[in-house]
Amino acid sequence: MERLNQIIASHVGREGPLLPILHDVQAEFGHVSEEAIRAIAAALNLSRADVHGVVSFYHDFHEAPEARAVLKLCRAEACQARGVEALAARLADNPRVKVEAIYCLGLCSVGPNAMVGDKVHARLDAAKLGALVEALA
Repeated sequence: MERLNQIIASHVGREGPLLPILHDVQAEFGHVSEEAIRAIAAALNLSRADVHGVVSFYHDFHEAPEARAVLKLCRAEACQARGVEALAARLADNPRVKVEAIYCLGLCSVGPNAMVGDKVHARLDAAKLGALVEALA
């Protein structure tokens, strides 16, 4: 709770602090818990429903910790043209990773691309994707 309060305090007084607070909470704890939603709502004088609405609207926020590693796979047109759909099919039932679609990582010339945490992986092919998934487990 102390770390949560520090995160909130670092943004209070800032214009539009809700999204930056939520991003920091997600990064720190891996999810935005009900306890965090209550504390953020109280600090920002918002209803819990307002904060929950934002958390549930944006796909980057999760209300419970994810047991598997999250791999964000670019599904934009450039990566589609470079074969990302075949790579996505390889991951469809993989129990090691949760695959989330993301639309454009800004590296269109070196796709297909994926992001794990803050690290982007470019020029993916079946072998590189397989090695990446193995490294996550």
